[in-house]
Amino acid sequence: MVMGIVNVTPDSFSDGGQFLNSAAAAARGLEMVAQGAEIIDLGGESTRPGAKPVSGGGELRRVLRVVQRLAAQVKVPISIDTQKPAVARAGLQAGASVVNDIAAGGNDDEMWRVVAEANAGYVCLHMQGTPRTMQLNPVYGDVVQEVGDFFVERLEGLKRAGVDAVQVVLDPGIGFGKTLEHNLQLLAGLGRFTKLGRPVLLGVSRKSFIGKLLGVEVPARLPAALACACLAVEAGAQMIRAHDVAETVQALRMAEAVLARNK
Repeated sequence: MVMGIVNVTPDSFSDGGQFLNSAAAAARGLEMVAQGAEIIDLGGESTRPGAKPVSGGGELRRVLRVVQRLAAQVKVPISIDTQKPAVARAGLQAGASVVNDIAAGGNDDEMWRVVAEANAGYVCLHMQGTPRTMQLNPVYGDVVQEVGDFFVERLEGLKRAGVDAVQVVLDPGIGFGKTLEHNLQLLAGLGRFTKLGRPVLLGVSRKSFIGKLLGVEVPARLPAALACACLAVEAGAQMIRAHDVAETVQALRMAEAVLARNK
């Protein structure tokens, strides 16, 4: 599956400000569905490194009308990208059916109770620190092992909160509290996470580690992102989060056609 990204924010690193207007954001979502996106991810708070938090009310003002507009026009699932239980609840009531939670529940299970009550899908992302602090000095002994252990612990906590494992997708959080080397190790170790029995989501689209490795600015990072996406599918990942939907869909369908001949 390709998850199309619509940032309803003024400060996201890639497309901040382009879709802050609810009509423009909804139109972008419709365009992505036409290009082959099988889920749309709407976010009203930037999670780029160093981003400042947004109030729950401010986040809702950005995304709620977009959720309502899209829910009335598309059949694909809508994901609400938020760390706030109140925003998740309102988004789900407005027509979303998935919560993409970069905080993975934080320090309590309120978000998980919201997901359980709505029987919603849930993306559990690994992040070290917060968006404001995550890139200051991320340290791991074994990043692949530690992220895998985190997923096991979170799956157990989700189950206790009433969220069945079948509702959960795992995201290793490329760029969320990781150095360039950590990101490369996670990409090389994606197959480890597929053994946990849940779908794995990969989000690398336009991210800064590509620029650090290859010396390219945001607009020129698509080829590297497509390479990562194809390698991820070969490793068993089942969802790719992307800004460039048409190109990502085409790359993945080609990769799948080739991989199918190896079975």
